[in-house]
Amino acid sequence: MDITRLIIVAVGGQGNLLTSRVIGEAALLSDVPVRMSEIHGMAQRGGVVESAIVLGDARSTIISDGEADLLVGFEPAETLRALGKCNQNTTVITNLSPLSPFTVTTGRATYPKLQQIQDLIQAKTARLIAFDATVLAREAGNVMAVNMVLLGAMARTGILPISAESLKQAIRTKTKKAFVETNLKAFDLGFAAAQ
Repeated sequence: MDITRLIIVAVGGQGNLLTSRVIGEAALLSDVPVRMSEIHGMAQRGGVVESAIVLGDARSTIISDGEADLLVGFEPAETLRALGKCNQNTTVITNLSPLSPFTVTTGRATYPKLQQIQDLIQAKTARLIAFDATVLAREAGNVMAVNMVLLGAMARTGILPISAESLKQAIRTKTKKAFVETNLKAFDLGFAAAQ
């Protein structure tokens, strides 16, 4: 089986780890070998959370610089920060709704312009899918469903060796019952947005 390397970056609290668990469960449902690792950093203080997911017959969860097939960023500046994991064949999906870091909110730094972020990503990779996932999460009924919107976009690319239906089944089993319908709606909105 071919190996697919996925990096997911987010700010603590955006649901990166739940997304990783859903992908892992969907891989198991689909008989796709999966290996995952996470870097939590200062997640509880709004720091970066990075997940590395390797699907297929691989021996390691390490995704070296330039090896990612798919990079998904829940926050635009974090997507840019992870660009070193990409190459000219990588597809990048990013949310365009910024969460300003502490240095920006205190005036010690400035947030990069969204167009500049997109231009830098497009110059290095094969494909960029960029949209405001936060707006779609609100439309689904919960602003916290950004992760499920972006999971839907991942499914739409066809890069993951996992079907959209397997991902939806994993959403049903890995998310709290009270949020299942909202999460499924968010997934569908993200799937549509990534066309």
